[in-house]
Amino acid sequence: MDVPVETPARPRRRTLIVTVCVVVAAAVAALLFAGRYGTPSDASPEAGFARDMAFHHAQAVEMAFAARDATKDERLRSLTSDIIITQTAQRGMFMAWLQQWGLNQAGERPRMAWMAGHGGHAAGAPGTAGASGTAMPGMASAAELERLRQATGKDSEILFLQLMIRHHEGGVQMADGLLRLSDREEVATMARNITQGQSGEIKLMTDMLRERGATPLPTILD
Repeated sequence: MDVPVETPARPRRRTLIVTVCVVVAAAVAALLFAGRYGTPSDASPEAGFARDMAFHHAQAVEMAFAARDATKDERLRSLTSDIIITQTAQRGMFMAWLQQWGLNQAGERPRMAWMAGHGGHAAGAPGTAGASGTAMPGMASAAELERLRQATGKDSEILFLQLMIRHHEGGVQMADGLLRLSDREEVATMARNITQGQSGEIKLMTDMLRERGATPLPTILD
């Protein structure tokens, strides 16, 4: 009798299922705890986190699509697909929260204003793209995104892994910042999930870089 072989895709699929379940649980929690916590204001950490993390996730999805289309490596294609699916689902949740709270998806406050003074990131100008070195941590610059679009083969794989590691580090910073400022159940649950999931992917991507004879960019984590 043949014994099923545990392929790398199976644990990745289980991880994806768990992530989707967490997103669904967050949606249920949003309804259950709305009365208990009240409605966040437009200037609240919760609203700022939802808006800025949605923006942050959008770039991760864009980079993942570019890398997936440029590689034939199945492990990397699996990783990019997980990022696309997971972060698209989470973006949908952030937008749903804002709608439930009666808030606009685009606020009047500068990006990252909710975290100013909590984690070392100053507020940027409204509509700032969040290029690396500005207020939104981990974001790739326009020039870096163009390099990624033009890169092919191993060069594309290395550049994507380097940029996405830094991007995930920024996501972890933002999620940890939310946890220092808010204990609202559904938002804190999502932030903890982001920290755990992206920290695990940072380790995976660091290993994948090492396999390609490359190293991460200098870390932005404290």
